[in-house]
Amino acid sequence: MKNRDHKALILASASPRRAQLLQQIGIEPTEICPADIDETPLNGELPRDLALRLSLGKAQAISKNNADKFIIAADTVVAVGRRILPKAESKDQALECLKLISGRRHHVYGGICVITDNAKIITRLCDTVVKFKTLTSQEIDEYIDSGEWEGKAGGYAVQGLAAAYISFLQGSYSNVVGLSLYDTMQILRGNGFFQASPKD
Repeated sequence: MKNRDHKALILASASPRRAQLLQQIGIEPTEICPADIDETPLNGELPRDLALRLSLGKAQAISKNNADKFIIAADTVVAVGRRILPKAESKDQALECLKLISGRRHHVYGGICVITDNAKIITRLCDTVVKFKTLTSQEIDEYIDSGEWEGKAGGYAVQGLAAAYISFLQGSYSNVVGLSLYDTMQILRGNGFFQASPKD
């Protein structure tokens, strides 16, 4: 897709996947400024509420010093029922995640927050349902050995080797990668982000 004329945009995320997703729809962030906030779930907090709270918190943290620019932040929370799965940082965490989602459906909640250049705050939640096949011990071991799970919510990357294990997906695929492009584009289009190109 051809790059679009748009206002200055800060992506409040360190995720290279989110930057790549925006580029896929012709949006090049002016800056990438990861937000450093506490991502610990609150006691009894539902997965969907966590995703929304964190995306809002990230956007607000960056907007403090960038009031004249668009800010976009997102957070991905993977959950089995009410249980929030971690962003796997160790083989043990990844193993626990894979065993939990093996053979069953889980939800990938994507919180999106956009703060406009006139301080309007828009939030949206995207919910994608994903089902993994029943994984064999060998498949789990091979995936753990790949290292692809590192830092990934739920211990897997849908755009990588794990795609071979997904038997069902309902909702936004890009949300599972890291950012729902449909929802993002709808928010930006509806809030004056794009600028008309001058005619020759």
